[in-house]
Amino acid sequence: MDPAILGTYDAYYQFHDPITFQLQRRRVPTLVNQVMPQRELMQTEFFNDFLARDGLHWGVNVYSNVNGRNAGDLRIWRRQNRSNFDRHTLELLNLIEPAFSKALRQSSDTDISAKDDPADTSMLSARERAVAQCVIEGLTDKEIAIRLAIELSTVRTYLKRIFAKLGLNRRSGLAAALGKNH
Repeated sequence: MDPAILGTYDAYYQFHDPITFQLQRRRVPTLVNQVMPQRELMQTEFFNDFLARDGLHWGVNVYSNVNGRNAGDLRIWRRQNRSNFDRHTLELLNLIEPAFSKALRQSSDTDISAKDDPADTSMLSARERAVAQCVIEGLTDKEIAIRLAIELSTVRTYLKRIFAKLGLNRRSGLAAALGKNH
């Protein structure tokens, strides 16, 4: 992907990504359209303004779980003019996942040992903990706003505060850091 587009993921789309937490919960190699029908995905802002800009259409993903925590993932996308991934792809990902997880465990960049201790949530307000729980459940910002009866901008403010307090910068990091507590 274009590096400028990748930067928009950190700045914006991680908050509007409708598939990551659903894929993460599966803990097995998964076709993106197993968690969200392709037609529905194609109607999202995430697809139209992020994936489609680089011609990405079909996706497959495998997460590495180390000590019950997400250590990283491998997501592969194809263009629309190619066929979707299939069961053979899932079988291949099942074969490489143990080696992938081992490499992540051994990587000094992964810092899994720090993730073994759940983040201290005592510094979060009750409302911040409620927002964090919604993130762990895989809700989008809009869904969180509806559930908690707050404005969308307020959800984003809470998320920024949560990330700052916990030293995180991605929703997936929040789920990994707090998932053990919930």
